[in-house]
Amino acid sequence: MSSFGIGKTKEVIFSMEEGSVKMFLRGRPVPMLIPDELAPTYSLDTRSELPSSRLKLDWVYGYRGRDCRANLYLLPTGEVVYFVASVAVLYSVEEQRQRHYLGHNDDIKCLAVHPDMVTIATGQVAGTTKEGKPLPPHVRVWDSVSLSTLHVLGLGVFDRAVCCVAFSKSNGGNLLCAVDESNDHVLSVWDWAKESKVVDSKCSNEAVLVATFHPTDPSLLITCGKSHIYFWSLEGGSLSKRQGLFEKHEKPKYVLCVTFLEGGDVVTGDSGGNLYVWGKGGNRITQEVQGAHDGGVFALCALRDGTLVSGGGRDRRVVLWGSDYSKVQEVEVPEDFGPVRTVAEGRGDTLYVGTTRNSILLGSVHTGFSLLVQGHVEELWGLATHPSRAQFVTCGQDKLVHLWSSETHQPVWSRSIEVAATGHRDP
Repeated sequence: MSSFGIGKTKEVIFSMEEGSVKMFLRGRPVPMLIPDELAPTYSLDTRSELPSSRLKLDWVYGYRGRDCRANLYLLPTGEVVYFVASVAVLYSVEEQRQRHYLGHNDDIKCLAVHPDMVTIATGQVAGTTKEGKPLPPHVRVWDSVSLSTLHVLGLGVFDRAVCCVAFSKSNGGNLLCAVDESNDHVLSVWDWAKESKVVDSKCSNEAVLVATFHPTDPSLLITCGKSHIYFWSLEGGSLSKRQGLFEKHEKPKYVLCVTFLEGGDVVTGDSGGNLYVWGKGGNRITQEVQGAHDGGVFALCALRDGTLVSGGGRDRRVVLWGSDYSKVQEVEVPEDFGPVRTVAEGRGDTLYVGTTRNSILLGSVHTGFSLLVQGHVEELWGLATHPSRAQFVTCGQDKLVHLWSSETHQPVWSRSIEVAATGHRDP
């Protein structure tokens, strides 16, 4: 230890003056404050024996809704599947039990469920090992019952991150499409069971938010995002695209979400708060609902009975639409949970709602929504466990402090503070 009270190893820096140890996780410094009773005698040279027990992941807190979409689904097992960080979570609400797919080595950005409702695909960002070696972005296809990895796609093919992924819905679901975050936002189509790429094509210079197959025609795909919607045809191993024509209609800054009606029509929601209906097989608007939401339409979901549900950004409303596109019923999500990010159909008339403030809600437009999963909204920088109770406290960049029960897995209380938290010190 130097005369300045600083000790250093290859990966750890100890500062006596600050009473902290700084470690580097994937190249980023993470400062950790040392408990007061240990600080005076703490040394990096002290070696403790490893405990004989092995840790097993029990519960994952939080959900990534802030910057991801279409990432919440109910499986036939009764489990809700979603992701946060590098973990895909399968959460049984009835049994209050989680299972976890842990095959990824960095953050997951997108998720899709195969028509068989068992096979899942998840795409991840590029990462770095602790030695500084690159971890390439890729798609993992896995079994939601056994949690075993079936296939890995695109190692060395994708750039930066995989932001969209989807299975074809007809033809046995044997195709998978993906979009990466390269400058050209390349759309690729894969025979996923053979781990072979069928074709790829430059999609857009702008951000791509959605890529999906038509539900009855596996040769038709749709992508949309900033300033565009494209209708793609997959024929003879090649992709061709037609741009959606807005003509007399207001062209939005972003086309945010897409769903399909029973007759094959396409419905989009956009940043202007409008719904547009695009006739089956065409690239022209046949019907519009102006001002469907105050602010962007962040989510669309076609229910089993054909009813259309939309979720709003600024207005935080979940709306049921009639066949004539009149509002049948609507409910507002509480302000604390934030704007609607995605809507998934549950059992009966229940809906699961993921929000941009990283919460998952359960309820209906008739009864309203209650909290199912809560998480921090920005990076989490402080964590401390209670010495005798099954509780722990977290704080982060979002200026929120949560006290959690590790028995119920829910917050006991939450408080907002005036400045972003960067750590904690035990009293």
